Amino acid sequence: MSDYPKCRHCGTPMPRTFVDLGMSAVANSYVPLDKAGAPEPKFRLHTRVCENCWLVQIDQDVPADQIFSGDYAYFSSFSTSWLEHAKTYATRMTHELDLGPDSLVVEIASNDGYLLQYFVGAGIPVLGIEPSGSVAKAAEEKGVATLVEFFGEDLAKGLAAKGKAPDLICSANVLAHVPDINDFVAGVAALLTGDAIYTVEFPHLLRLIEDVQFDTIYHEHYSYLSLVSVERIFADYGLRVFHVEALPTHGGSLRVFACLDGANHAERGSVSDMRARETDAKLDRAEGYEGFDARVKAVRAGLLDFLQSAKAEGKSVVAYGAAAKGNTMLNYCGIGPELIKYCVDRNPAKQDTLLPGSQIRVYDPEVMETDRPDYVLILPWNLRREISAQLSHLGDKGTLFVIPVPALEIFSQ
Repeated sequence: MSDYPKCRHCGTPMPRTFVDLGMSAVANSYVPLDKAGAPEPKFRLHTRVCENCWLVQIDQDVPADQIFSGDYAYFSSFSTSWLEHAKTYATRMTHELDLGPDSLVVEIASNDGYLLQYFVGAGIPVLGIEPSGSVAKAAEEKGVATLVEFFGEDLAKGLAAKGKAPDLICSANVLAHVPDINDFVAGVAALLTGDAIYTVEFPHLLRLIEDVQFDTIYHEHYSYLSLVSVERIFADYGLRVFHVEALPTHGGSLRVFACLDGANHAERGSVSDMRARETDAKLDRAEGYEGFDARVKAVRAGLLDFLQSAKAEGKSVVAYGAAAKGNTMLNYCGIGPELIKYCVDRNPAKQDTLLPGSQIRVYDPEVMETDRPDYVLILPWNLRREISAQLSHLGDKGTLFVIPVPALEIFSQ
């Protein structure tokens, strides 16, 4: 018997490492100020590649109920660009699917109602499914009916038995977040009927590799997805991909359109085009995954060199965005308050806490108005334009902005 972990989809033993990021605190487990210095639970952050279905995945699961708790701190609505993304999608799908008062839109992992609020505003019935009580409460306050549950096959069958037959099921950045990806996809298949469609967005593994986006790896992301792996998983549960779109969100994502295998949706050329891109990148064979670890170490070296040089020169560096990806970056690089003075975030739920692992304190962004840091390290680098625009008044006074991937970049605006 093999001692290697088995693939969460197909059960194949996985000897091949993708990247090993060492021991790390759970990325969204912010530390209360009165727990400063107390030991934090840490878990191995090691990813492997299944050489059968090519699903890249964390090989040690943190139990989901330790991540998506009642006080889960990620609220989607704090990003204005993400809200615009959601509104554009809702308007488009309403038009393309001719949705109206007799329709139903179900979103899995509906967070604080950031998306479904736009369908509600158009008079379209919705149901959000969201396991975290804190964000579900915010959704209900927006008029978004929300079921506080983890989604899976049993829940889907129960909804179907009650007559719930959505015209559209959607989810953004949740497929990567589920430990039992088979149960999740089986649930989607159980809830779909006829020509109803499922759309799912996820950060694209191809872009993660191309741009060394290793900081998007954290315990909350159990899987790292490509079209090749998603099509194989979907097919095992009677789902078929008929359209794919490349999106700029989260550093480069895919939006996949799927339906039941027998549904009346012809496959579009976008699917074969994306298959060809992934084949060219060798994502369907081991060669495509080699050498990533060395590129990750080069990013770490570049960031540490910058921070240590800034400290030697007496320059102040603060971090913007208490983002999960930033916590992976800081923990992997071994960065703490000795190199980064503090962090700021617009989300009040994260303010007056310490970042997990690094224990860097989080403040309201207003603290920078009087402090005037020399450098702002933008941890959610996918929002660099939005954030640097918000802080342009600091840039006008000499503050420089820094992003760490795919290589260190310092810019003025």
